[in-house]
Amino acid sequence: MYNFSPTGEQEELLSKAKKIMEEDVYPAEKHIMPGIGLPDEILKPIQKKVKDQNLWAAHLPIEVGGLGLGNVFLGLLNELLGSSPIGPRVFGTAAPDTGNTEILLKAGTPEQKDRYLRPVINDDIRSCFAMTEPDVSGADPTGLQTRAVKDGDEWVINGKKWFISNAGLSSFAIVMAVTNPDAPPHERATMFLVDKGTPGFDLIRDIGVMGDFSEGGHWEIHFTNCRIPSENILGKEGEGFKLAQMRLGPGRITHAMRWLGVMNRSFDLMLDYALKRKTRGKPLAELQTIQNFIADSAAEISASRLMTLHAAWKMDQGEDARKEIALIKFYGAKILNDVISRAIQVHGSLGYSKDTPLEAFYREARAAHIYDGPDEVHRMVVAKRLLKEYQNKINKPLAENFRR
Repeated sequence: MYNFSPTGEQEELLSKAKKIMEEDVYPAEKHIMPGIGLPDEILKPIQKKVKDQNLWAAHLPIEVGGLGLGNVFLGLLNELLGSSPIGPRVFGTAAPDTGNTEILLKAGTPEQKDRYLRPVINDDIRSCFAMTEPDVSGADPTGLQTRAVKDGDEWVINGKKWFISNAGLSSFAIVMAVTNPDAPPHERATMFLVDKGTPGFDLIRDIGVMGDFSEGGHWEIHFTNCRIPSENILGKEGEGFKLAQMRLGPGRITHAMRWLGVMNRSFDLMLDYALKRKTRGKPLAELQTIQNFIADSAAEISASRLMTLHAAWKMDQGEDARKEIALIKFYGAKILNDVISRAIQVHGSLGYSKDTPLEAFYREARAAHIYDGPDEVHRMVVAKRLLKEYQNKINKPLAENFRR
């Protein structure tokens, strides 16, 4: 029923991507600058190579420069790109730009696409997505406090945002603000395009977080009587929540796809070290505990991979995959952390050092339990959907049928 195998064309693209990862991306990792990423003099030539081989911005449709080959292919590709913290950036699929381009593609006007979408796709500028707020649960965007009020031909925005990823390198932000507080909860907010440098758009501080690989920081931003023209509304008034959900679903599964790459690389490091490191006269690989680490990791990575590709397959079929995406979001986050932790344990003090990428992977991986919805929320979503599906079943395995 399910077929996750790439076509001949896709297999060729994946082979090209793998070669670029091995020849260009992994060797460039030593040049990563915390909070900045790769210097342009190193990044741009590799990006050009990606573009020349028709691998750029694979998440987008062909008409805007992407590949348009579906979500299963994206899963297979992101599994490769995710094995390096700079892989997505090199291939033009880095967050938050990916989600922002998808929103602009679906909801932007022709003028907005010319001004914002195409420059982001070309990597001429960067962007950020400003939704999370300091005084409101990030898991419930219906409670946003930032307000936008219409004043003639302008909108005036007031409010605070924080943990806004990539704001330090962005030319503009997509901002969620409440425009009708009396509307139903899911119809109160609207999205706006706000250029950096607009009076009242102030970067307050870059919030220090675990990990070194997030470009552009995670900023606290204040909007104080920030005036923007009325044409900077993105989509329709009141459909901000709808657009946010459209953005977050693909974003969550993309995270899970990339986690597979981190798992695979950590697993390979585990295998390599277990085979060559000796203790008490024999390789670590001959010890039962290490063999358990290897077997458990292999089983869990395989399960995560199949769950992720299944969710991607459902998306390609046009089916509702929200339950499957929620499943892989919390399950994948757990396996990601577990596999890296085991790999560190096998390496001993070396794994705790910066001589391997494992300690950096581990610090980055902790956030997987939190961003784009904490594990607890996704578990609740899955449980509610399963209970509802069961209630709607016609034939139920009632216990009374077995009583004598």
